[in-house]
Amino acid sequence: MKQDKLPYIMRAKIKRSRARVFVPGDFANLSGYDQVLRVLRNMTRSGELIKIGQGIYAKTKTFSDGKVSPAGFIGDLARQALEKLGIKTANSTYCNAYNAEVSTQVPNGLVIAVDRRVRRKIGNVGYSVKYEQMNKRYKSLWYNKPNVAEVRT
Repeated sequence: MKQDKLPYIMRAKIKRSRARVFVPGDFANLSGYDQVLRVLRNMTRSGELIKIGQGIYAKTKTFSDGKVSPAGFIGDLARQALEKLGIKTANSTYCNAYNAEVSTQVPNGLVIAVDRRVRRKIGNVGYSVKYEQMNKRYKSLWYNKPNVAEVRT
């Protein structure tokens, strides 16, 4: 494939895709790793994509004042990226406590439960995602929903 056709093909693939998060492996069948990274870097400079982590790029939206931001909430984008990388995700204990009506504090969505250790920092402009491990205690707490109705008065 000619070098000058790769950006057009990648732009078309990104535009057609329903996914909002991309990793270089999504374009592995088009060209070599270095060429794909070069095009992704150029698309980041031009504002078509935004880098939210090491090797993780997201679609963007541009506001009327010219500012560029990710096309979605950073917590949702991080979940999609982790799923693409083969890491299982779930709601955090904060979300589960709120959904089980144990807590009235509304979770912000920036804490994600993962099945194994994650060292990647995923975020953008001051907002980054935190991770918590899904272990036996986590599963016993939230997969067996506590009976809230049995409260003594």
